[in-house]
Amino acid sequence: MSEKKQDQEIQIELTPEKADGVYSNLAVINHSPSEFVIDFIQMMPGVPKAQVKSRIIISPQHAKRLLGALNDNIKRYEASHGTVTELEQQSIPIGFGGPTGEA
Repeated sequence: MSEKKQDQEIQIELTPEKADGVYSNLAVINHSPSEFVIDFIQMMPGVPKAQVKSRIIISPQHAKRLLGALNDNIKRYEASHGTVTELEQQSIPIGFGGPTGEA
């Protein structure tokens, strides 16, 4: 008995409110054994208080797939538009506790 694998098409809905997007110039990443939490933040020059604009919680497996997808997209972007240069990295003290990375 053979079973045919059927490709399922995922239909993704993008509402007009979400299509506008949210600007973020800082991402703070924390993790636990079971999830990664990514806070997208908007900081304004001269304003000591920043606001989290969106929080995304994903599994470690999804985080790794996201990393691969970002790497792939950056390579394609740089092939079309040139190398993305990084700005001088600033250390921003944020006391969330636990292991922390900044992007």
